[in-house]
Amino acid sequence: MKRRSVGIVGTGIYIPENVITAKEIAEATNGVWAEQAIIDKLGFTQKPIPGKGDGTQAMGVKAALDCLKNTGVDPLEIDVILCMGEEWKEFPLTTSAIYIQEQIGAKNAWGIDVQNRCCTTVTAMKMAKDMLVADESINTIMVCGGYRNGDFVDYSDKNMSMMFNLGAGAGAIILKADYHKNLLLESHIMSDGSMARDAGVEIGGIEHPITTDNLGEAYKSLRLMDADHMKNRLNDVSMDNWMKCIDLAFKKSGVEKSELDYLAVLHFKYSMHKQMLDLLGLEESQSIYLSEFGHIGQVDQILSLHLAERQGKLKEGSVVSMIAAGIGYAWAANVIIWGERGEGSVE
Repeated sequence: MKRRSVGIVGTGIYIPENVITAKEIAEATNGVWAEQAIIDKLGFTQKPIPGKGDGTQAMGVKAALDCLKNTGVDPLEIDVILCMGEEWKEFPLTTSAIYIQEQIGAKNAWGIDVQNRCCTTVTAMKMAKDMLVADESINTIMVCGGYRNGDFVDYSDKNMSMMFNLGAGAGAIILKADYHKNLLLESHIMSDGSMARDAGVEIGGIEHPITTDNLGEAYKSLRLMDADHMKNRLNDVSMDNWMKCIDLAFKKSGVEKSELDYLAVLHFKYSMHKQMLDLLGLEESQSIYLSEFGHIGQVDQILSLHLAERQGKLKEGSVVSMIAAGIGYAWAANVIIWGERGEGSVE
């Protein structure tokens, strides 16, 4: 039996109107960071922040509706919703995928939340492809969700500069079986459990519950709980692990890495972005640096792909790779062939 191919039907995005500027963040650091240093080193001029009604689940709904509008897909066609939205949401222990399912009218779907921090979109896309290939009763999957972890950032915490860029927004992407366009090929994901608790929200869980004494602190307690270990470990392994994920995703896909045309990459400091492009032999025009958005977690890859299509960066046959990393620590990459592909597909 011929293996089913899986293609990307399209994307949707929601970005809040409210922003915080590099100047405002510099002021919030109490003079530790200057505005120009944030722009030059951390690599963003502003980032979106949530406004009234911009809950994590609500933003996920808006991105999902935008995706349906952009693709023309009937919500009744959706078989599964994999929500990559964050755990910080309107009501703890509610399932975001099921909420989004109801709000967009996907009456025939079932939903589940997936959590792999800023790696979740690439992870969920791999899961979606594997499901579509393995189960012929599933034909259409939406990966979607919202993100606003920037709420927890304390700009006066010097260790947290790597997360000053955390913004807010949502993304959605629809994948369909035997859809011979924008083929999602293979993925590779790695994780390093030695950093599993090096970063996270320190107050508010079972270990350190919120009390009347720590209430104000709790809501700004996204921290590097072992800053030295995490920073040293990342310096030792992060770029190598990214390159390994990219190498193996291309090898599994049967595509030469030298064919890479566009890199859909998360936002991080500019020097690292440039280093990655150099290692891959890419020009800056072959990616989009999200300097006006900052890092919207696992939404970044969808946003980058969304913007690239609208800016004409994706041509017929373009080879695309989405790459991601998430605290925990995890790294991921996939390979996509953009445009029409028929029976002669690499699949």
